[in-house]
Amino acid sequence: MELTGIGKRFPGVIANHDIDITIQAGTIHALVGENGAGKSTLMKILYGVQKPDDGTIKVNGAEVSFATPSDAIAHGLGMVFQHFMLADNLTVLENVVLGAESLHGIGDDARAEITRISEVYGFGLDPDELVESLGVGERQRVEILKVLFRGARIIILDEPTAVLVPHEVDALFENLRRLRDQGHTLIFISHKLDEVLAIADHITVIRRGTTVASVLPSETTSRGLAELMVGSELPSPSTEESTVTETVLLAVRDLEVTDEDGRQELAEISFDIHAGEIVGIAGVEGNGQTELVEAIIGMRHLSRGTVTMSGTDITHWTTRQRRESGIGYIPEDRHRHGLLLDSPLWENRILGHQSRPPSVVGPWLNLRGARADAERIIAEYDVRTPGVGTNARALSGGNQQKFIVGREMSGDPKILVASHPTRGVDVGAQAQIWSHIKAARKDGLAVLLISADLDELIGLSDSIRVLLRGRLVGRFDPQSVTPQELGSAMTGAGDDR
Repeated sequence: MELTGIGKRFPGVIANHDIDITIQAGTIHALVGENGAGKSTLMKILYGVQKPDDGTIKVNGAEVSFATPSDAIAHGLGMVFQHFMLADNLTVLENVVLGAESLHGIGDDARAEITRISEVYGFGLDPDELVESLGVGERQRVEILKVLFRGARIIILDEPTAVLVPHEVDALFENLRRLRDQGHTLIFISHKLDEVLAIADHITVIRRGTTVASVLPSETTSRGLAELMVGSELPSPSTEESTVTETVLLAVRDLEVTDEDGRQELAEISFDIHAGEIVGIAGVEGNGQTELVEAIIGMRHLSRGTVTMSGTDITHWTTRQRRESGIGYIPEDRHRHGLLLDSPLWENRILGHQSRPPSVVGPWLNLRGARADAERIIAEYDVRTPGVGTNARALSGGNQQKFIVGREMSGDPKILVASHPTRGVDVGAQAQIWSHIKAARKDGLAVLLISADLDELIGLSDSIRVLLRGRLVGRFDPQSVTPQELGSAMTGAGDDR
């Protein structure tokens, strides 16, 4: 694939300009860049979601123009998105053939083709297994299988390791290398620079919408890539000194949660978070992290147990009462719970803070105050946007995340419930978010940190708990634990502590 002079403009924004990339067949080509650098727009152009304003695209030497994703698929391109697009109540086979029934039907021929692909590339997937019973790594293999089933020879992978534990990353990389060795071409997008260096044959760096470098992994380092991306050294989340006090700000006792059918989702959950302390929660997604966060925020009712804040029982308080009393919330799903996508940023500054300054003056909304504080967040957190009147949907995922973090760190919260606070952000923005959290922690903030980034958990946390099948099964010291040990405990392979 060859991209020459690719440009794409939106009102008030130049997303891409003069992008030149040559991707050799049968290689893994990594694409890295800070949030807002133009990676997402470029991938949408490659996959036919958007048309470029300038430049040309060639596939196998022939110039192409994609008006829709169907056009891209017809030319052998497939895309595996960061957020899985699978129906949990359908089988692997049903998910794979959905929308592609004309290729191999929906019966024995389709099952045979899925089995063949799974065996050739070592996926180990059963066509008749329900997706809801699969782990995160297996679900990702289903997504890759979907594009292979459709005949893709060039596969775009957007942040494929974002939700994987270390051994799942190793398994994915083994699958990707097998795909490459079988003649497939892979475009690998990631913010995890150590993984990029481990898997890529070539690396292209994009900054401010244009290509700035094309390097071989053997010619650079994580630090060097970070400097090319953002002009700064690779950040570290490590905390040099403890700021934990004796004051308990959040206490959870014997917490249990059941679903609508009476099935237990959380059981016997008890822990404290002190002022100036970060308690990290490690776990493979789907083991109760979402339920725990929503129970503490007040979005989910408890079947048993208590939640207290500074000694006050808040178990039956509404989410609004908890927020007004000083609990900040960085949600796991920023689109569903963090933003009004079709509203401007200044309105999103008010979201969840509509009863406190600067969003209000007396009983009235303070639009001028909300706009001014939105501008402060944009400047302080380096949110790439034309202005506070821009709709949240127009921002890249990383810039949306930076805005949410800035909003939730405003107003000096006493407790911060942070679910994947740096997911999808570049190394520079990651360093900013870590810095803000550590500074607030030093001033007495209590933080519940849920993250799939084990280096982040180890670096930021004062203690780490492992959540497995709805129960806390291990407690680890960040000063001594390794990512491999955490990964083992997260999958039930390690000894309980």
